[in-house]
Formats: sequence, C-alpha cells, structure tokens
Amino acid sequence: MATSEKIQIMEKIVSLAKRRGFVFQGSEIYGGLNGTWDLGPLGTLLAKNIKEEWWKAIVQKRDDVLGLDSTILHHPKVWEASGHIKNFTDPLIECKNCHSRIRADHLPQDSKCLTCGKKDFTKAKDFNLMFKTSLGSTEEDAEVVYLRPETAQGIFINFDNVMQSSRVKLPFGIAQIGKGFRNEITTGNFLFRVREFEMLELEYFVKPGTEKKAHEYWQKERLNWFLNLGIKKENIKLVQLLKEDLAHYSKGTAEIWYDWPFMGFGELEGIASRGDYDLKQHMKTSGKDLTYFDEDDKDKYLPYVIEPSVGVGRAFLAFLIDSYTEEEIKGEARTVLKFNPKLAPIKVSVLPLVKDEKLQIIAKDIYKDLKENWFVTYDETSSIGRRYRRSDEIGTPFCITVDFDSLEDNSVTIRERDSMKQKRVSVTELSEYLRVKLS
Repeated sequence: MATSEKIQIMEKIVSLAKRRGFVFQGSEIYGGLNGTWDLGPLGTLLAKNIKEEWWKAIVQKRDDVLGLDSTILHHPKVWEASGHIKNFTDPLIECKNCHSRIRADHLPQDSKCLTCGKKDFTKAKDFNLMFKTSLGSTEEDAEVVYLRPETAQGIFINFDNVMQSSRVKLPFGIAQIGKGFRNEITTGNFLFRVREFEMLELEYFVKPGTEKKAHEYWQKERLNWFLNLGIKKENIKLVQLLKEDLAHYSKGTAEIWYDWPFMGFGELEGIASRGDYDLKQHMKTSGKDLTYFDEDDKDKYLPYVIEPSVGVGRAFLAFLIDSYTEEEIKGEARTVLKFNPKLAPIKVSVLPLVKDEKLQIIAKDIYKDLKENWFVTYDETSSIGRRYRRSDEIGTPFCITVDFDSLEDNSVTIRERDSMKQKRVSVTELSEYLRVKLS
C-alpha cells in the first residue's frame, strides 16, 4: 500500500475513533492539551479488555507470576538509584527563530525547522523526561518528587516485600498495570507518543546464567500474545536492538515492531534483559539487602531480570489499526473493525426486526439476560441493515435479530460480523452458543 493511502487510512481511523467514542482529544473544549488523549465509552472497554487479556496471560494462568500495584510517587532516591535523574534524557534543540523545541534525533541532518522553515538551531542539550512535582504542606518545605516514567521501579523496590510475603522461588515474576508520565519533547501520531500513558509491565527474576534462555522464551511468548489476539503475521516482527541503541541498564533488548501506517515498522513492545542493574543499584543506595538465597545451591546472589513492557495505548492503537477493514458487499461499502471477540468492546447487539411491541418485549428480555455476562447493546432505531453496519463499525462480533418467526419458534437469527453468515438459534440455547463463540 502506498504511503498516501496509509495516511488516508490512518485519518479515517482517527475520525472513526472520535465519532464512535473510542478516543477523544484531551481537554478538547479548551483547544486540547498536546500529548493527552481521553478514552470514550468504547475505548474504555477496549482498553479494559486488552488489560484483562494481558493479566490473564501473564498472571492468572501462570503459577510463577504475582501481581503488584505500587504508587505513582516514589522517594526521590528511587530515581537517583535507578539512573533516571542522570540518564533518562533526550537530546533537545531549539529553533532560534520561532523557539520550537525538537528532539535532535528526530530531525534529519541539515533539515529545516518544521514550524518556521528556518535552519538555525541551538546546540543539543540533555532534557530529562520526568515530570517534577513537589511534596509538602508549604512551598518552602516542599521536596521535589517525580511522577514515575515507568512502573518497573515500583516492582524493584518491592522485590523483597513480595519475596518474603509470598515465599516464592526463582524463577518468578512480578507484574503491574499502572500509569506513567513522560515529558516528551515531541508527541504525535495519535496514541503512539503521549505524555500520560498506562503500562503493562512484567519483571521476571531468574538465576544468573539462565537469562538468555528466559529472554528468548519471553520474546516468543509476547509475540504470540499479539498474534493470538488477531494481529496479522505480516504486520509484526521481532527485532534485536544494536548495542549502541540499548538503554543504560540493558544487557540486550528485543523489540516487537508493528507496521504503523505513519512510519512503517517501529516499536510496539520491548523485552529487555536488565541483568542485576536495578536490584544492585537499589541495594547500594538504600542499604537494604536484596539478595536471593537459593536453597538448592545454598548460595546468595542478586537475580537477573527479563522485562517485557508495553503501553496500553500502543497495544490499543495496533489492535485498532489492524482490525480496520473496508469492504464492498454487493456494491455497498462496509467499514468493519474485525477485533478478536475477546477484545471487542461490545460483544452482542440485540435488534428487534421492526418497532413492534411483541418483538421489543422478547428482544429486551434477551438483552437483559445477556448483560449479566457481557457488554451488550440494544438498538431499535433505523433499518435492520443500517443497524448491522453500525455494529460492524464498532467491531461487535454478533448481532441477534428478533423477528416475527421468533413469536412462533422461540428462536432468533444470529449474524456473524466477519462472514455476515446467519444462523437460527433457540433462545434457550443462546447464552451457551455465544459463550463458546466469544471464548
């Protein structure tokens, strides 16, 4: 697909996201706040489903991973120990003419300012990406603290607490879902680069010497998670980062790249081999012994860490883009989001064929019954064809139509979103039929 076509598709996706209640610009009535986005009713459900599927795969279905929910604010020494105060920077340059600030590594060599077209920049300087705030009852007594740029450090500083309270043995992991904040110099490309985000992060602790095998294992696990939830194989791949591209803590990092319409292949998720850097730094700075006693080897050591980490927003965007489909059915255009049923915000739409009281009573009873287990909509406005199209556009896997035959045979017609095939199912068997299909 040509670049211009991809850009047009992306514009349609952004438009659909707002029109159907997936994503809104942050603070839109005041002109918007750059790098912030609000999730609408359907976006909230999609993000919730992504987080639930991640939690099921990483924590619920495993015996070797535990959950944690650490605070957004940490003691300032946490960031000193982790290296974020010194190393969590991007190179910043400023246009001397219009004073626009740009990441130096995002501007091709000898390029002009994207705002004013001039070519006169300051020298690059390091810009720390952490948001500062203050902690204290008065301004004079306030202590500088930071909004966390990642959830990982909350896991590392609780490593001993989790280990002691849960009596776990290596290898084991600690998983967390939580907000992060980065004062990005340059935001853009919709949900791709933002200032406030939510992270899905796992720190998996292993015995030194086994980290290579564990790193390879989690690369495959995380790639398969995306594939199993519907990302097309041709749109995703694993990439091993070069040594010069590694973060200060990394002993080796693989990234899952997605084929974004606005840039081609680029990062979706990182799987880093962090060594014992973080635990060593926190042990050194805090004075707390964070070593692990291996009962089998009768030895004490600092575990090594493998870290799969992905933003909810990037996963959300990848699933949204990958599901977006334009089709022509019998000469009529159809836009459909072909979400995996596990991710679809609305699972079922219940539709009386026409506005007839007898049909409406049956349809509303079915709607109330199904809502006990799934997010379901009821729609009786417009023609049945138009209602099908509305359901397709938000990715609803199944539509249930109550017609006049339903009054006689106590059955309904189920329409499948992707194939548009229809099947007659008894009302008494409806919940079990959907349960199988939606799982």
